[in-house]
Formats: sequence, structure tokens, C-alpha cells
Amino acid sequence: MSAAPVNIQLDKSPAQFEPGELLSFEFRLAPTPAGEPTALEVSILWYTEGKGDEEISVHFFDRVTSDTGSLRVGQVHRYSVALPNTPLSYDGVIVKIRWCVRVRVFVGRGRDFVTEEHFRLGEVPAAKPVAS
Repeated sequence: MSAAPVNIQLDKSPAQFEPGELLSFEFRLAPTPAGEPTALEVSILWYTEGKGDEEISVHFFDRVTSDTGSLRVGQVHRYSVALPNTPLSYDGVIVKIRWCVRVRVFVGRGRDFVTEEHFRLGEVPAAKPVAS
């Protein structure tokens, strides 16, 4: 995977959202030397980082193919999705919960480009290590 030929722009800055709030964003396809896009996937998801098994869950998913004629370079893709109530973003000592918008662009010969734009859901204070 490489950096995607897109730049995701969230409509809200800073990227802090409340549960149930509408997340709106857009991106535009840029040219790539690897060829014309054949498909793209747009996801809103959360994943864990840290010790133990990593988890991932997709809240929203959309796949667009070249068959629909919606993959022209320079074309703006716009989305608005209501966010869920949980899980909230969390910066723990052992585990962290991260939310992001992910766009994966597929080009010829099975190659893909991925970019993510992170955001926070809710306001949970960061955890502090316990003094021993």
C-alpha cells in the first residue's frame, strides 16, 4: 500500500465529533503514474492499537467502480454519515481506540493506494499511568 492519490477534507476542524453527529467530508481523485482508477472504497471505521489482539470495525462502507463513470480524475466525491454512539476515541496506556475515514483507490494490476484522515469521537480524557 502507498499514499493514495486523494486528500480527504473533513468539513469540521478540529476533527472532534460527538456521538450521533454528522461527519461530512470530501475528496478529489488525483492522477497517479500507476494508471487510471478502476475502483475506490470509502470507509469510516475504528480500530484498536496497543497490547493484545487488535480489533477493527467498519461503521460505513461504499465501493465505487469505473462501471458507474464516477472515477474521473479531478472529480469530487462527497459524503455525510451519522456517527454511532460508541466506541468513543480513547488514548489509554495499554490500548487506544482510533477513528478514521479511509479511502482506498484501486488501479491496474491489483495495485492500491490508501489514505486515512483521523478524527476523535467523544471526549474521554487520556489515561495516565499508575505510579507504582
